[in-house]
Order: sequence, then C-alpha cells, then structure tokens
Amino acid sequence: MYILKHLMRKVVQISNYVLFIASFLLVIFSSVFIMLIEKETFPTFFDGFWWVMTTVTTVGYGDLYPVTVAGRWLALFLYVFGIGLIGIVIGKIIDGLAVYRKKREEGDIVYKGKGHYIIIGWSQKAKFAIKEMIATNTEIEIVIIDQLEKAPILDHNIFYIKGNASEKGPLEKANIHEAKSVLIFSDDAISEGQLADGKTLLIASTIESMAPEVHTIVEVMEESHIKNFKYMNIDEFIISNETISSLFVRSAFRNGVSNIFGQLLRRSHGDDLYHVPSKQSWATYRDAFNELIEKGATLVADRDQLNINRMLDQPIPNEAELYVICDKATYHSILKAN
Repeated sequence: MYILKHLMRKVVQISNYVLFIASFLLVIFSSVFIMLIEKETFPTFFDGFWWVMTTVTTVGYGDLYPVTVAGRWLALFLYVFGIGLIGIVIGKIIDGLAVYRKKREEGDIVYKGKGHYIIIGWSQKAKFAIKEMIATNTEIEIVIIDQLEKAPILDHNIFYIKGNASEKGPLEKANIHEAKSVLIFSDDAISEGQLADGKTLLIASTIESMAPEVHTIVEVMEESHIKNFKYMNIDEFIISNETISSLFVRSAFRNGVSNIFGQLLRRSHGDDLYHVPSKQSWATYRDAFNELIEKGATLVADRDQLNINRMLDQPIPNEAELYVICDKATYHSILKAN
C-alpha cells in the first residue's frame, strides 16, 4: 500500500497530456490483449474494449469476464493500475472543468471565437441589450468586458473578461479583430456627462487603433460631444439623454406615441423593424415597395434614408440595405421567398 500510495502521488504530478495518452494506450492495448488471450470469450475488439471500460470504471456488469490464468492476470493489473490511472484522469477532468468555470466567473479567459459581439461596460442598459440580442438571434456569442469582480451573467454563449477596456490587453483577450461589432455603453457610475463621454472616448480610441474595421457603436451622453468622436471614424452613435428626453416630450404632446417607438425597439410584441435582402428582380424601390406591401410589410428605409416614398422610381444600388416594418411571421415568410 505504501508503494502504491507513493506511486499514485508520482502519477498525479505527471502532465495531463502524458496521463491522457497513457490512459488511452492502456485501454486500447488491454482491449487487444484480452481479445488475443481469450478469443472465445472476447471474439471482437469491441467485446474486449467493453470489458476493459467496465473494469477500469469499476462498473463491472459481469456479462463478460476472463476465465484463463493469463486473462485474470490482466484483470488484476487493471484492478490495481488501470482503475487508479483512470480515476486520476477523471479527477483531473473534473478539476479542469471546475477551474475553467472559476476562470469564466472571474473573467480570466481568452476568447477565440469569431463573428461575436463585444459589450463594453456593464449596466442595466447592457443587460437589456443582451436580452434583445439573444431574442434576435439565439446563436450569437457575446463577450462582456468590465472590471467587476465576478461575471454579471454567464451562459453557454455569453462570456466575461475582466479588465479596463481602454487598454489593449482585455480587448485582445476578447479577440476584437474577429468581432462583428462592439457596443460601448456609457459608465453609469459617472454622473457627469462630460466625464462619462471622456471615458467612452478613451475606450473608443483604443478600439479604433486596434481594429478600425470592426463596426463600433457608442453611447454618448451629450450630443455636443459627438464631434470629439468624429475623427476616429466611429460607425454609429446612440445619444442617451437627448433620445429619452425627446421621447418624453413627444409622448406628452401625442398620447401613445411611445408605444410606436417601443414596438420598433423591442421584439416582444407588435410589428418590428427588420432588414430584408435585396432581390435581383427589384430594379427600383417601387418594385421592392409593391412586392413587400403585398406580403404585409412596409418598406421604410435604405440604411439611414427614411425618404423611400420620395425615391420610389430610383434604381436600388448594389450596396442597399433595405428595412421594413412588419410582424415576425411576415418577416420569416419574406426570407423564405427570397
């Protein structure tokens, strides 16, 4: 027992790679040996493999067992060394999963996926954004970057990286070069709009210096600060304070107007704003408008141009991005038809 105990301590110190290879070879060679030793009891490789696996995992169904002396010596070897080795391997796998889970919770990981979305700055707004993104596409993967002690939210497709997003390290861990889009939320802990936008500006400049090709969306607290972002070629701006104030005023003058904006911004109820691919048969905007209206969708914009009704006879450019207002069922029927 002392020798076995000393031996197992040495085995535990062996690298995981060597342990996994040794375990694999032990199972394979034992399966071959028992088949060669007792051909009548174990006529196929799978029979030998089945017996070895039930032995080293201590299941022991008893449906197959060696009857010769050589076969039983092999069984004794597996009882002593095989079970111990496989037990150590299983323990290391469990420990590895626990360590990985802990690293994910603490944000100490390196994301290697592609086509993902990066959210910088955790807040209630970021939480709602993730909920909306998942509702839009359940297959997307999201990486959150913040300086919280633990991940604010974790799922199979949501990852957390702890760090200062104005530094290159956390952005490189988030694989920003392969990201599809970056959403920078303003820091809610900073009450002064100028200071909050200053922090956002610092993060945005770091991102643009590293990955200028990535689509970047920035929340700006005050519209007057947008000019400070312009030289960095930020793709889109969301003006937080002005947008909310404007919506309040419009609702005060026209009852129910907020419900219209609510439907366009959320996918939980009513009609919504969807992007539809352009068809080759649509030569002009009128062609697209008439076909879409027959299917129950209203063509309202090409990118940021909302004056479709005044450009119906103009040809649709190759780079057009058309948007319609309709319900979810109509949108899916349009996609199938295309």
